[in-house]
Order: sequence, then structure tokens, then C-alpha cells
Amino acid sequence: MRVLFASSEVAPFAKTGGLADVAGALPRAIQSLGHDVRVVLPKYRLVDTAKFGLRKILPKLVVPIAGTVETCAVWEGRTGSVPTYFVEQDDYYDRDGLYQSGGKDHPDNAERFAFFSRVVLEISRALDFFPAVYHCNDWQTGLVPAYLRSIYRVDPEVAGAGVLFTVHNLGYHGLFKPAAMAVANLSSDLFTPFGVEFYGKVNFLKAGLVFSDRINTVSRKYSQEIQTEEFG
Repeated sequence: MRVLFASSEVAPFAKTGGLADVAGALPRAIQSLGHDVRVVLPKYRLVDTAKFGLRKILPKLVVPIAGTVETCAVWEGRTGSVPTYFVEQDDYYDRDGLYQSGGKDHPDNAERFAFFSRVVLEISRALDFFPAVYHCNDWQTGLVPAYLRSIYRVDPEVAGAGVLFTVHNLGYHGLFKPAAMAVANLSSDLFTPFGVEFYGKVNFLKAGLVFSDRINTVSRKYSQEIQTEEFG
């Protein structure tokens, strides 16, 4: 089975927390079971191209975002023996901090990770790798299933794929002002309590929960905790 594992951070390339450790280890474990697994993450400033022997495999990929189009390049490295793709877009990722700078969130995080989510789907076509499952992780990839069930719903090459969404930390929602809908090129029809709307804001984590086929957590205990009033 083909699996594309999308994460905003992957050890040893870029890490702020436990998500990176899981994203660095789990794809290798899945591969050991005989599956064709690939990993994709942003190419942040801290990713050491020389140290990890990265090579550019796609010089230009055109991606719709914010009512226009942006371009990126794709590099390839390895997580063990797992092919790992790095999305190079300097306006979004060539900066200090993966999500924050000076203790404050980057003001364009909605656009940065909406773009990354679109790339996750567009890269399948560009590299001729069409997975049976997109494995998405936390709010930074929450729009992947939302795009798949809306913009890409009639795309014969990707529409049939399933989405597994793993919650590593329910405390981070990816909450943005309603203007993020236009930035992400999402239809206003999705801005409802049954879609991505959450108390008047756009919730990227909720998008992942609502539009994915299966929801997963990092442990059985955590899955139980986040269904309680105290932690949910």
C-alpha cells in the first residue's frame, strides 16, 4: 500500500516536539511491514541541505493559494530508507522558528500551512506517487482532507484516497480569522459548525477531524483523555 505521510516537522531534520519524533520513526516502521511510504515536510531554514545530502528533484511546482499561485521547489532526502520530500518556498519557510519568532506566532501561519497542505496533494501528481492513504498530523496538515473533499473531490487521481488524521496535541488548534478562508482558497460553504468554523474562527485542527476518514491519537490513554470535558 502507498502512504504519503505529511508532517510539519520530522526528526532529525526539524523538531520542536514529540511530533517530529513520531514522524521520523513511524514511517520507517510502516515501511518495514512492506508498504511504500513517503514523507513530506517544509524545508525550513534550519534544515541542513549538505548534512543530510538533500538533492533537488523538482525545480518548480505551481500551487494555487490566496487567490493566486505560488511556486516551490521539492528536494529529496531519506529518513532511514524512507524517501523524504522537502518543500522549499523561502517566503514561507526561510525564517527563524518553525511556527513562531520571538515567542509570537508567525502572522501568516494560515497561509504557510494552507500552502503546505495544497503541496501535499499537488506533489502526488508532480512525482507520480498517488497514495492509498494520506497520513496527516496535527493542525498544520488539517486542510489536506478538507481540500481532498472539496477542491479535489472530482480529481480522478487523488479523490479516492483515504485520510488518516493523527492528533498529537489537541491543545493546538490552528485558529485563524475568517479571512483565512479566502487565503486558503476554501469555499465559504465550509465555514459552518459542521465544517471548519469554530466560535467564529477557522480551525485547521477541526478541518482534519471533520474531513478525515479515520482519526488516530498517539496512545489509547490520550484518546480517552481528549474525549473528557477537562481535556477535550
